[in-house]
Amino acid sequence: MAGRYQVGSKAARTVDGIVFDSAAEARRYSELRLLERAGSVTDIERQPEFELVPGFRHPDHGAIRAIKYRADFRYKLHGREVVEDVKGHATEVYRIKKKLLLWKYPELDFREVR
Repeated sequence: MAGRYQVGSKAARTVDGIVFDSAAEARRYSELRLLERAGSVTDIERQPEFELVPGFRHPDHGAIRAIKYRADFRYKLHGREVVEDVKGHATEVYRIKKKLLLWKYPELDFREVR
């Protein structure tokens, strides 16, 4: 598929009518859909959100918004919840949020796909 489209083009990032942030994320979604059809994975969810730090009100600074982590995919593999992020380049913000995610949700099977 990538060979027929310009790298980074909208067409290369579109699968099932969904435009993904990257061609790599679109390819991974296609792979997960194949695995779902084969019965290996179930309950594929795009962009699940996890609260890392709840919002609160500070006496001097007012309302402080929650810090959230949005993964690329969540699905079940043999009944176990898997959370995936497709990464080409890991930013410092991503690394911090990933650490908070792993700390707060140790039961998750978190995977980075490159």
